[in-house]
Amino acid sequence: MKKKVVAAGAALLATAFIGQAASAKTLEDVLKEKGVITEEDYKEITKSKPLDYKLGKGFTLTSADEKFQLSIGGQMQFRYTFLDADRSSTGDKTQFSAQRIKLLLNGYAFTKDLTYKINFNMSGTTFNGNTKEAALEETYLQYRLIDEAQARLGQDKVQFGRQWITPSSANEFVEVTETTSAFIPGYDIGLAVLGKLFNGLAYYQVGGYGGAGQNTTRNNRDNAFCGRIAVNPLGDMPYSEADVDNTQKPLVSVGGSFYKNTINSADFTATASSTDSSLKFLNTSTGWFGLGNSANVGNSYISTTNQSVDFNTFEADAAFKWLGLFAEGEYFWAQAKGNSTKRIETGQGYYVQAGYFIIPTKLEIAARYSYLDPNRDVSNDHWVETGGAVSYYFNKHNLKLQADMTSIHKQGRIASSGASATNTRATDDLQARVQAQLLF
Repeated sequence: MKKKVVAAGAALLATAFIGQAASAKTLEDVLKEKGVITEEDYKEITKSKPLDYKLGKGFTLTSADEKFQLSIGGQMQFRYTFLDADRSSTGDKTQFSAQRIKLLLNGYAFTKDLTYKINFNMSGTTFNGNTKEAALEETYLQYRLIDEAQARLGQDKVQFGRQWITPSSANEFVEVTETTSAFIPGYDIGLAVLGKLFNGLAYYQVGGYGGAGQNTTRNNRDNAFCGRIAVNPLGDMPYSEADVDNTQKPLVSVGGSFYKNTINSADFTATASSTDSSLKFLNTSTGWFGLGNSANVGNSYISTTNQSVDFNTFEADAAFKWLGLFAEGEYFWAQAKGNSTKRIETGQGYYVQAGYFIIPTKLEIAARYSYLDPNRDVSNDHWVETGGAVSYYFNKHNLKLQADMTSIHKQGRIASSGASATNTRATDDLQARVQAQLLF
């Protein structure tokens, strides 16, 4: 066995000099998959070290008894944006931003079944451009009883929508679609039960949350609930856009999510003043309810001053990757109902996108289309985006340079903040962005 271990170690060292040490799949993983080394050899080679480093995971500290482990990493996204605005009163915009500067911590304590995660975003901007304070994002404890039954306690991305669940570091475009940001709840604090079924052929998660959003609590008996299931009939398919691994066998994933929340007038006021923009769908400039309700037209308008509002939102999605091709799409449907007036507002939206590596694992081109109708009972309020992107992956998602260009069409009612029924002129803006990312 020692000879095999020495041989494998020598091969690993040689490969490092060739320049492949930073790849996500290590040589020992490949040797094990091909049957060159045994499971025992693999465990000997990959035995935990007191201090280790892996690109994309960070520096890992492990106690001598292997009962405690901490990985420390980071994410940096620097972005340039140019907006050719249609309206002269708005003016063109050019901006440099540190879009995401994150400290990423994760590991286990006492047992490998008790894991934790702490993400701290030190950037002064969110993905939709609003200013905010530095804040905790995904921060939770998770206990694994078995793969099929695990519990998560703390603040997490509410598991609603494929593109939102996908890490921001693994996006195919510079940013998620406007449709995605219009319907997602964002981060919230709560308790969830989740599991991986049949070795990754299916995933599920059901959770109850505070309902006030990121780093925010409320003093009433209302809570939010979310459920999601995803099925991967051809094998486990992680949440990651772009086929950076040049997947040799086709992978398909189909999923669906449900989100329910009740928000009273005090919650609306607190959310509107929150620097974290806690519940994304309430945002008056990007959220489906915020946009749709601002139309203030007849029975489609729901007052948030003296009543609570029930929200029910559904989502369906699908994704595919194979030999450098990646494609995904989602459909969203949401409804709000005032408890006193019984007025109803319904919104919907969808997007489709696809990308292909013209130079395998390195150079990718992509295109997408996004459609948002924040209030189906109101006319002249659609938001449509059509865009293309080109990305160069120096080392998969760990180090990449991305650029995209998007045509943004807004119909009259939502063409500017606070638009009303008298604002009927549509706008057609052109947005160009360039972004560099380092994940370490």
